[in-house]
Amino acid sequence: MAPDSNFPPIRACIFDMDGLLINSEDAYTDVTNTILRENNRPDLPWSIKAQLQGRPGPSAGKIFRDWAKLEMSEEAFMQRQRELQRDMFQHCKPLPGVEVLLRRLSQAHTTMDPRSRARSPGGDHRKIRLALATSSHGNNYELKTKKMKPMFSVFPERNKIVGDDPRIPRGRGKPLPDIYLLALETLNAGEPERPITPEECLVFEDSVPGVEAGRRAGMRVVWVPHPGLLDVYKDRVAEVLAGDTGSHDENDLLHQGSTPLIGSPGRPGKPNDGWAEMLMTLEDFDYVKYGIDWEDQRYRTESGQSAMPGMTDKELEEMTARADGKSHAAEEGTKKVEEPVPVLQTPDPLSAKV
Repeated sequence: MAPDSNFPPIRACIFDMDGLLINSEDAYTDVTNTILRENNRPDLPWSIKAQLQGRPGPSAGKIFRDWAKLEMSEEAFMQRQRELQRDMFQHCKPLPGVEVLLRRLSQAHTTMDPRSRARSPGGDHRKIRLALATSSHGNNYELKTKKMKPMFSVFPERNKIVGDDPRIPRGRGKPLPDIYLLALETLNAGEPERPITPEECLVFEDSVPGVEAGRRAGMRVVWVPHPGLLDVYKDRVAEVLAGDTGSHDENDLLHQGSTPLIGSPGRPGKPNDGWAEMLMTLEDFDYVKYGIDWEDQRYRTESGQSAMPGMTDKELEEMTARADGKSHAAEEGTKKVEEPVPVLQTPDPLSAKV
């Protein structure tokens, strides 16, 4: 089908966490493979792990047990899993591009038109809103993010949704859209203007069930798969982006768990409908495409030069130096005087530089 191109600018971004913002999916794999090897079983293949990603613990656990056929009891498995996770989760780190993206979005505005780059009226009332929607339970969330508090501080506490949040209807985790619909509710609770609509939300996901949840919520989606996951779905990318891989029975989803939130279970999209795209890294995110303007004074040089989206730290420093006339070669016969490259005009709330 012809892709839809008549989208409003994005007003809110909602992020998954594991495997998207931090490298915790690799930690999960290491924990699982350690237990499998201790029990003389083969390592977890991506064909199975792909089905576990993004799902709530109970449903992921059933898929794993049916495949692994471990002789140890479920209680013994869970105990060993918790022991290993307590250690490995403390060493989680941000994935490439995450710190820069979150910082820029936390200071960004919605534009009136993605092509015009004209900032929308309303000043701060049109700032991009951010939310976190992770299937990780609260205790695991704290373990994984303990050393990254500044990075996660861009998400207001009311907009952090974890897997055991009591506001999520029981049994209605991803691929159902309830967690993203709840995130939108929290965003609108603090929205002083007109309510944000689903199509004004951009979901960032790494898992196939997560993409489906975002699409079922009626939101646009950016899929950033692990290379191992992409290898499993390399011939089905269009179906993944549509949220329609055919791995769920619609009737089962309709009656799954307790009372759904309004808008759930929703419907998947269509292949090539333009509502989703795939990126191999968040470093490649195109702000302009989604009507997002992250520029402001803290991203300008002392001479007023603007730092354009996608510019690297090195390119920004070189641009600053050129604008201030400090990168030209010395004239012949004169001694070159070394002068420092000017720095940007603001302190940075996070540890990484833009």
